[in-house]
Amino acid sequence: MRIGVPKEVKNHEYRVTMTPIGVHELVSHGHDVIIEAGAGEGSSISNEEHKGAGAQLVSDPESAWGTHGEVDMVVKEPIAEEYARMREGLTLFTYLHLAADRPLTEELITRKVTAVAYETVQLPSGSLPLLYHMSEVAGCLAPQVGAYSLMKAQGGRGVLLGGVGGVANAKVVIIGAGVSGQNAANIALGMDADVTLLDTDLEKLRMSFWRYNNKVHGLASSKLAIEQHVTEADMVIGAVLIPGAAAPKLVTNDLVSRMKPGSVLVDIAVDQGGCFEDTRATTHADPTYMVHDSVFYCVANMPGAVPNTSTYALTNATLPYTVALADKGWQQALRDDQSLALGLSTHAGQVTNTPVGVAHDIAAIDPSAVLG
Repeated sequence: MRIGVPKEVKNHEYRVTMTPIGVHELVSHGHDVIIEAGAGEGSSISNEEHKGAGAQLVSDPESAWGTHGEVDMVVKEPIAEEYARMREGLTLFTYLHLAADRPLTEELITRKVTAVAYETVQLPSGSLPLLYHMSEVAGCLAPQVGAYSLMKAQGGRGVLLGGVGGVANAKVVIIGAGVSGQNAANIALGMDADVTLLDTDLEKLRMSFWRYNNKVHGLASSKLAIEQHVTEADMVIGAVLIPGAAAPKLVTNDLVSRMKPGSVLVDIAVDQGGCFEDTRATTHADPTYMVHDSVFYCVANMPGAVPNTSTYALTNATLPYTVALADKGWQQALRDDQSLALGLSTHAGQVTNTPVGVAHDIAAIDPSAVLG
């Protein structure tokens, strides 16, 4: 099998889908790994390291993108300039977040691409193994970028998260106690903030009670609870995820208008459309914007800010699935692994993921109809 690894083109996206370890593993299975020169530089992986592991380097993205019957791997969903490189029969294995991206959904359908989304591969336990590590990274980053945005020079309230003697600590409210929310709570608590974690899942709140020795306020989420705590917050972190579906809008424009001037909102769920009404995707080059008197940070590829960590974490998670796709072909690999089958989003011009179909009012077929 030929596995193509183009260089990422999204704004300030420095990750790459394949480390030298991943290259060596695939080559040892008899596959060809084609990597665009320079693809790993942002993650501090040189061309020589990739080549030394057995990769074949090419000088242009067209040569790195695969064709019919081949697998192509990118970190972030293809953007407009890459659409023409997607071809019928290509297997695309990447983060897609299609519920928030109708243009890409339509392109995948039109070009009859077999698209397998990292973020909807789901184990029987309900966990998302290919999203887990990036959710950890985004969760850890959220309080850090939020703390920076709280500085007066950045448009924030001029509040130090941990406070000092005689001055109250900043109040951080995190909506969603999943992987990213728990990691955000951990970092915010480590920065000595006053942390409140909201979720409708009481089991997750019980886990946070023991994990943080009751130092994080774990509260059952409701519309009223969100309203009460968001209006009191210096920083709000949105960390709500419904696998494959658009994120629910939990913080309205009206609620933001009643927040403290200079408060900061960080939306980790931006890839799925965001859980704030006023969320719109931003970039690392221009990460924030104002809504009323509050600062919104909505960078759609937050883990790209720490690419060395993110790249190795991502390859650790994706490599077993990549090997299966290459060894068996996409169809047999998905037949053999129901968790991987849940990642199938489009095939032969049809949507194969129900939440994506619902988000765009497009009829979706069951993956079993494709897999037989």
